[in-house]
Amino acid sequence: MIVIRKPDELDTALAGASVTIGNFDGVHKGHQALIERTCAKAAAQGLTSVIVTFDPHPLRVLANRKTPPFITLTGQKLALISQYGPQVALLLPFDTDMAALSPEQFVRQYLVDGLNMKELTIGYDYHLGKGRRGDHLQLTEIGSRLGFNVERLDPVALGGAIVSSTRIRDLVESGDVWDARPLLGRFYQVEGEVVHGMKRGGKLLGFPTANLKLVDELFPKPGVYAVWVEVDGDPHQGVANIGKNPTFGNDALSVEAHILDYDRDIYGRDIRVHFVQRIRDERKFNGIDELKERISRDVQIGRQILARPEGRIKLTQSSIESPKS
Repeated sequence: MIVIRKPDELDTALAGASVTIGNFDGVHKGHQALIERTCAKAAAQGLTSVIVTFDPHPLRVLANRKTPPFITLTGQKLALISQYGPQVALLLPFDTDMAALSPEQFVRQYLVDGLNMKELTIGYDYHLGKGRRGDHLQLTEIGSRLGFNVERLDPVALGGAIVSSTRIRDLVESGDVWDARPLLGRFYQVEGEVVHGMKRGGKLLGFPTANLKLVDELFPKPGVYAVWVEVDGDPHQGVANIGKNPTFGNDALSVEAHILDYDRDIYGRDIRVHFVQRIRDERKFNGIDELKERISRDVQIGRQILARPEGRIKLTQSSIESPKS
């Protein structure tokens, strides 16, 4: 997938493009349907498949309030989009000048003149242009004059509710990472460079951890999770703690992953942590021995969860306190 920031960065003008446009935060199942439909139409009609998105997110430019944490940062979003086969991603720098364009001005400048768009696929609730006036009806009318077709896809629903970035964000923030998985089509993940922490995991507790330099915005509810840790593309079983390590009186959020049966030096390397199931709340322990015993139990539970094909077990208070081997 070629990533460009303006249409004239393409080596040659497109003979025709099949386009979808949106913010695509999370690249969830609804977004995937748009991308796959766009690529299918491009293949059937001999067009170039193009995904148009924005950086920064328009809310960061237009909102007069604090915006919610985003599910995927720009680099993560583009990497996920590329997995679904589009040929080009147009990453438009969003600013107040762009926000002031009418729907027709935006479509003409960036999509028709810029990409030679012949097909446009939009989500069921998508709007563009100043005041978000460019809805399906107006875009269809513009298309009839400028020479492109518009298709609006129905929403994707799972579990009796529409798949949305807001729904996924709420699930992740409440710790329900397992329930977020079908909406995303993957486990929720964070990534970052492994950096030196307080050097307590291996020496003091006997459970060495990979401490992430945090770059993501959205994190699951503090607690302990069964996770897959991806190192150089290879998945490894693990248990991760998100929180502030209250036993040691820390006050900064951290993500620490203990990779099971793994002893390689990965300092300075980028890894991904895929969250499978929440095991328990983070809490303060009375001392090192009690904490070490609790971590040992967490590891046992994590092994049980990750060993199951469906990747989840039913946790009760008794199973958390006394896991079976």
